[in-house]
Parts: sequence; structure tokens; C-alpha cells
Amino acid sequence: MRDREIGQNLSGVAGQDVMAIDLPMALFSDPEWQMIEEGFNLVREHEVESIFALANGYLGTRASLEEGSRLSQPDTFAAGIYINEPAAELGPSLARLPDCAHLEIAIADELLSLETGKVLEHRRILDLRQGLLWREWRQQDSMGRISQVRFLRLASLADRHVIIQSVVIKAENYSERVELFAPFGNADARSEQKAPLVSSAYDPAMVTVRAGKTSIAIAKGWVPQPPSNRGSAGEDRLSDHTKERWSWEVGPGEAVRLDRVAAVYTSRDAEDPTNAARLHLAEILDRGVSALVRAHVDAWRVHWSIADIQILGDDEAQRALRFAAYHLMAAANPADEHVSIGARGLTGRAYGGHIFWDTEIYMLPFYLLTDPPTARTLLMYRYHTLDAARRKAKAHGYEGALYAWESADTGEETTPRTTVAPDGRIVSILTSEQEHHVSADVAYAVWQYWLVTGDEDFMVDAGGDILIETARFWASRAQMDADGCAHIRGVIGPDEYHEAVDDNAYTNMMARWNLNRAADAVSLLKHERPADWEQQSKRLALAADEPAAWRRVAAALVTGFHPDSGLFEQFQGYFELEPVDVVSHRNCAMPIDLCLGPERTRLSKAIKQADVITLSALLWDEWPDAVHQANFDYYEPQAAHGSSLSPALHALVAARLGRVEHALDYFRQGAEIDLANNMGNAAGGVHMAALGGLWQAAVFGVAGLRIREDGIALDPHLLPGWTEMSCSVRWRGRILRLVIGVDTVEVGIETQDSGELKIAIVDGPFCFGHPGRRYIVEREGLAWGAWKEADG
Repeated sequence: MRDREIGQNLSGVAGQDVMAIDLPMALFSDPEWQMIEEGFNLVREHEVESIFALANGYLGTRASLEEGSRLSQPDTFAAGIYINEPAAELGPSLARLPDCAHLEIAIADELLSLETGKVLEHRRILDLRQGLLWREWRQQDSMGRISQVRFLRLASLADRHVIIQSVVIKAENYSERVELFAPFGNADARSEQKAPLVSSAYDPAMVTVRAGKTSIAIAKGWVPQPPSNRGSAGEDRLSDHTKERWSWEVGPGEAVRLDRVAAVYTSRDAEDPTNAARLHLAEILDRGVSALVRAHVDAWRVHWSIADIQILGDDEAQRALRFAAYHLMAAANPADEHVSIGARGLTGRAYGGHIFWDTEIYMLPFYLLTDPPTARTLLMYRYHTLDAARRKAKAHGYEGALYAWESADTGEETTPRTTVAPDGRIVSILTSEQEHHVSADVAYAVWQYWLVTGDEDFMVDAGGDILIETARFWASRAQMDADGCAHIRGVIGPDEYHEAVDDNAYTNMMARWNLNRAADAVSLLKHERPADWEQQSKRLALAADEPAAWRRVAAALVTGFHPDSGLFEQFQGYFELEPVDVVSHRNCAMPIDLCLGPERTRLSKAIKQADVITLSALLWDEWPDAVHQANFDYYEPQAAHGSSLSPALHALVAARLGRVEHALDYFRQGAEIDLANNMGNAAGGVHMAALGGLWQAAVFGVAGLRIREDGIALDPHLLPGWTEMSCSVRWRGRILRLVIGVDTVEVGIETQDSGELKIAIVDGPFCFGHPGRRYIVEREGLAWGAWKEADG
């Protein structure tokens, strides 16, 4: 991405700001809030479409060119709507809806296209602050006519059922007829989607489609604005009933504008989605497009008031963190407990929209600390799919709940059975059979939610059930041996280069953590909510001795820890594997497992991504810093970073250890996964886990935030070049404003709550904070001084 000042007019527009006057909203003026793609490069279209995508958690639409191109992929998705791909082994994938943004422009019957004529100027701008996609285009056609075109597009955050598009076309040097054409349904023959994945039916201003058993209704409306009194505007339906058309007569310097609105409802949220969409569209058109755009911008402003992280001294990091937060906010819908966030959100087709452990471990902390209701909704998805997890556990011969490695709307296992490797081999996918740590990952997220919110109702209604059923799974999954130790055999850890291993340290430690926290939850609920607990325990048929049994299994689990070295052995036998020079392979064009071959990789110490290091990131307070240092030093050179999940957690752990140069390198690598497409697959959608991990690297790594039952603790390590970092987090109804300086830490408390909370420097001074006050601590030499109440 290349950044430049925006806000000036395109050349040829003298004396007036057409963007501000003619479009319903002005571009946010600060370039630090803009992602800009200058020019047009056909081969990068899919990548750009992902990075500049728009979404609101209910709908998502890629940033495809309105008129299309040979390589456009103009997908629109509705969260939670899946359909089976023609190749059954791929399982369900997000249904691709009709493209509501397709719009062709003709000047006297000659279509404007970036692939014909002469492109004088062209850029796309993602306005992160306002959640708007801008496009500026100046084109000369074969007759020498120059047109200035500006588009604005949004998926409303104020009204999640709505997509809005506005276009302004100005005739620079001609008098002619300007026509706009919009296809109905999936009529775009230029799209890669040659046949729709949904069945369609049309009536005036309405598209109705079906995806499996789900009906989706799209009501389409428009507001054309002709130029002065010498122009005219009209709309008619072409004879084949597949396109809408608007036309005007314009003269030099005159502009026309068309606002298009789509209201979308599905049978998941309305008994009669067609009628709901029609009524909603009428309401929108009555209110006016400009009012809805303002409401959308206001909604983004409110979200950013908590979610923004400000970095002084590093513009590149600043933009990367805002890009991450933008896509994270755009991906979630707190109103729907039956959907979660797929690996690529609503920005692309990769992984079919399937939900992984990515959501709970990499993304959920962002929502938990900036928007707890959304975090609760995401966890409720796991509660609503608990029965599917129970069925999977039972099918494998275990008790309790084993969550799907990949899930969709029902929570059933949706992992494909095979895939094609880059070298053409057909490879069996064993993650659904062996990568069981996902159940502990979900449980971890449940407990973190309780720590931050203190939401006992959630624990009674859903969270306690998840903790107990996942604990039951691990109690049945572990095998007791004659030596008195418990083992978990035949698993895949986060590494994934090594399959069917025994006693993976991450899996075993997270299982142990899960078992103990489930027992803690039982004690908590018994004490705090005895009447509710009585009903909950009966519903779960919990035997009185089960929690004690969980603790016994937890204590007996093999951890792989070697006290003499302070290392966790990643799995049984890992230390005896062949050492390879992984670092030298990191810049190779091919992944290391292809360079070495699958068999040699399996017998080597090369690992795909953070495994033991992920354990450090999640369970830091379980061991002294020296243990984390030893394991980082040992495993960091072994990581090939073959997964987008890896760099950010390496940055987090390196920052906590004070290895700030390492941390900055990994932070940059994580940021460039999408912004520089350094893994070559951004075309399939942005990498949501990497974006969530980037936010964690800043908040949990650089600020060193630790969440505790009585408050927060900080252990700051600013990265090279960062002179200050500020962010906001929520903790039990309070908003905490954190400012990390080179030698200072400041915490402000914004809340109406009268209770105090503990604010601490890790292994250092602490104080008890009160609402409406700010507290500051300064470094004195190598140590921190006492906390003081700040002036003003």
C-alpha cells in the first residue's frame, strides 16, 4: 500500500471540492486513517479486493471494481449463511450473494473500463476511521471524452441490513448521454462466479435467493440526481429483465449522482425476509441516504473511541494497528449468537468461512477488552454448538464435548478430508481427528471473559456448561499409565508439521488448565449462585466427585517440562529429532515442508508455527520469566512461520521478555501478511487471526497488560522508535485509558462505578484506583517509583 495526502480534487475540477459537495460524506482528512491503492494492476485485484473489503458483521462485500474486470471477484457474504460446495468433500462454505455494487457506466454507448481507453487517474481509498470505501477515477475514452467518476460504498454499522453505494460522474469536456447499468442478481458475466451458488428469483426492485434451507431477500432502491434544469434522468427495465438503467443528458462541467441502497434480510432473522427487506428499504429511502451515511460514520466514531491504539514515533505500526482494528470491528455482529468469525472474516472465500480456534485465542481478546457484548456473543456461538461438540466426542469414544476443528453454522465438523499440496500431492487432513486442543482453547476464552467482565449470568447460562463439558472430555481423553502419569496420545499440536504425537506440551498444559478452571467454576457457582447452581448441576448430571477427579487428572498429566533446562519438550521425543537450519529457509519461495519433503520434515525439529511459545503467551503467570526466556530462545529458531498465526505471538512474547528488536521484527512481519501480502494468499481474504494477534502484541506485549480478578497489571516494553503508546480497555464496567511512555505509565479510569480496582506494575508498585481519576507512575533508575494521582 502507498499513502499520500487525500482531500484535493482530481485535476480538471477547478474551484470546488466535488467529493464534499456531491457525495453524501467527505473523506476523513487525516492520512494516518487511510489505506490507498494508487493506479490499477489487474493481477493484484483479488488481493486489493480483500484488503479494502467492507463488512459489518452481518454483511461483507469485497472491494471489487464496480464495472468489473477480467479478474474481478465481487463476492458479497451474509454471516452464518452456508451452502455445500459442488465438491462435497470441501464441506459447507459461505454462500456468495448477488453483487449489489456492480454498476457499468456508458458515455454515448461506450462503456468506461480501466482495461480500455486511457486511465488518467485512478485510486481506491479505504477510510478506516469512517468505514468507507472511496474510489476516484479519471478516464479518457476512445473519442477523447474525459469523465471524472467518484464512488463511495459502505456496509452500514448503524443498520447492519444495509449496503449503500453512491456515484458521481462529471463530464469534463463533452455534452453527451450518460447511462448507468446495474445487473440484477448474478448477471455479471465478467465475474469469476460463472454460475451462482444460490438459486434466484426476481420481481421489481427485489432479488430473492436461496442458500440451502435459508432464504435471502435483497430489496434494491435508488435515488438519481440529474444535473441542473438542462438535464433529465430516467430509469427503466431492459427487456430481458436482467438490468436496471438510468440515463441523463449532461454538458461540460456538469455532474450527475446516483445513490443505490440494498436492504438484506434472511430467514434466519425474519419469518418473511422479502417483506422485511421491502419495508426496511422504504424506511431508509424515507429517511434519506445522507442521514444513514451519517449514522454509519457516527457508529464507527463510537467504536473507535475505545478500539484505537495510538503510536507515536512509528507511522507504519500506527497504520497497521488501525487496519487490524478496522477489520476486527467489521467482522463481528453482537446481535447474533449463532454466528462466529471465520478465518478470513467476511472478506474472501478462503477456508469457506469456517471457524477455527483462531476466534477464541487470537481474535476474542480484542472484543473482550474493547466490546465485551460482542465477546459474549462469540462465546454463545460455542454454547449453541455444544451439542455438536458432544456428538463429536461421543463419536470418537470420549465423554463431554470435543469441538470441531473447523465448524460452520451447526458446529458439526466441516474440515475437508484432503487437500492438494503445492507440489500436486493429495494430502490427507488429519486435524479434525487429532487437533483436539480446540476444546481447551474455547474453555480458555470462557474463563478470560469471566475474569474481565465478572458476568456470572453467562457462567450460569452457558459458560459453566462449556467448562464442565470440555473438562469431561479431557478427563476421558487422558490415559492413566502404571507409572501414575496421565498421557494424551495421538494428537496434533499447533505446530501441525508433526502428526499423531504423544503428550504435546501445549495440548496437555491447556487440558490441565481446562480441568482446573472447570473445577474452580463449580466452586464459584456453588458459592455465588447456589440456587442457580443446583439447577445447572442437575441439567448437566454432574456427579459430586467429578471436580475432584478432574483435579487428579490435571495433576497427573505429563507436561514435558525439564526442570534442569527450563524447557518444555514440544512432544514426547521432540528433542531427539533431526536439527535443521530453519532460519535459512525462512526467505525461500517454498515452505520448508516442501523444501525438506514431508517425511524429513516430520523427523526434524522444524515447526510450522508457535506451539510452546503460544503456551507462554496464554499462561505467562504459570512460570517465572526465566522459563519463558529459555523456551523462546530454544523454539524461536525452529519456527518456520508457515502459518499467519505465528509472527504476532512471537512479537508478543518477545516484547514481554524485553527483546524489543525481535518483537519489532515480528510485529512488522505480522503486519505485512496482508498489507504487503508476504504470504502470497491475501486474495482469499484478510487473515483475521493475524490481525487479532497484532492487537495482542501491542496490548499484551508492548503494554504488558495482565488481566487479574482484582484489576490489571502492566509490564511495559516500548518497541524501538515508539515514544508513546496509548490505548483503552474495558474491565468490569470500567473504561481504562492507558498511556505508556518511555519512563512513565498513566492509567485513567472513566466510569460511574464507585468501586475501586487494583492497578499494578508487574512485580512492582500498585495502587487502588477510583472512578474519574488518573494515576501515574515513573521509572526511577532501574525500578519504578510509587503510583501518584495525576494532576488535572
